[in-house]
Amino acid sequence: MTEMVYGAAPIRSGDPILPRWWRTIDRWSMAFVLGLFGMGLLLGFAASPPLAEKNGFEPFHYVTRQAVFGAAALIAMAITSMMMPVVVRRLAVLGFLAAFVALIFLPVFGTDFGKGAVRWYSLGFASVQPSEFLKPGFIVVAAWFMAAAGEIGGPPGRTYSFFLAMTICALLALQPDFGQACLVMFSWGVMYFVAGAPIALLVGLGMLAILAGSIAYSGSEHFARRIDGFLSPDVDPTTQLGYATNAIREGGFFGVGLGEGQVKWSLPDAHTDFIIAVAAEEYGLICVLVIIVLYAAIVVRSLTRLMKERDPFIRLAGTGLACAFGVQAMINMGVAVRLLPAKGMTLPFVSYGGSSIIASGIAMGMLLAFTRTRPQGEISDLLGRGR
Repeated sequence: MTEMVYGAAPIRSGDPILPRWWRTIDRWSMAFVLGLFGMGLLLGFAASPPLAEKNGFEPFHYVTRQAVFGAAALIAMAITSMMMPVVVRRLAVLGFLAAFVALIFLPVFGTDFGKGAVRWYSLGFASVQPSEFLKPGFIVVAAWFMAAAGEIGGPPGRTYSFFLAMTICALLALQPDFGQACLVMFSWGVMYFVAGAPIALLVGLGMLAILAGSIAYSGSEHFARRIDGFLSPDVDPTTQLGYATNAIREGGFFGVGLGEGQVKWSLPDAHTDFIIAVAAEEYGLICVLVIIVLYAAIVVRSLTRLMKERDPFIRLAGTGLACAFGVQAMINMGVAVRLLPAKGMTLPFVSYGGSSIIASGIAMGMLLAFTRTRPQGEISDLLGRGR
């Protein structure tokens, strides 16, 4: 009778952790993540030698580091995906608090590495970017607040989450890092929409975002320079956008061949923010389409599984993580093809960077934990019984 009401339970009492995890995890999404990581290593072999030569390292120094960071990220993803949602939430709260405190003290103890934006803590042997770890923690905390607001006698969690998002955006704008600030607000907006926010309120928030952008344009030379460069009808061929645009054009459908690309010798961020330009030049449009399909498949599969979820917290947190993952990839690739202003945002699991790939591994582990098959009925079953 229980199975007739709640559906067949995929988890049997007394199952060992690993078999239970393997049976309930979204194995296709895991495979797609591994595919993205593999693409990142492949592109690293093409993009990193010029930078390694410039800095006096072995040709594949950065590929080796990326492999180490990636291994740590995949281990973190696997361990996190084995956790129960309540454990993920508790760890996310602790991680969020640590990253939030680190973000507050960033203007005092952080460094810009000559890039004009104080976003990192230098550890000597490596650097840490707190905002990368803040995003998944914030999404889970905001989802917790919103879910609590839907309970009888619950707190005004939506209001709390809004002020928290605004505080984070203000701290990010001080770096300045408007790209991450936009991603935080987008993630919050998606979760708020799924939680049942009225369209009029979301439109009002959109207008508020436009107003904030106008103020930032007037008050920040860094922001204004990037917007002016994006709106200019002509692209300076000696800028990063100019090099990236030319590389994508030269690549065509099948690329110029492995190791034959030239953009990696001109772009200082060819291995990070503009890695997709290297992919387009050396491997062509076909490679770029494969990368896009992998990102889209992860997002679509995750959202499809979350549509069946009855727990509002899991549904909101999973939706926020999936959409943030997909939109970050869209922003990175959109900048490279000049559909968006330059934002300094990495391509998850593909771009070089310890903070980026490890934080992406943790976020994907959370998403896989939330999308695991659980012994429950679909939400449509619950709605059907209420008729």
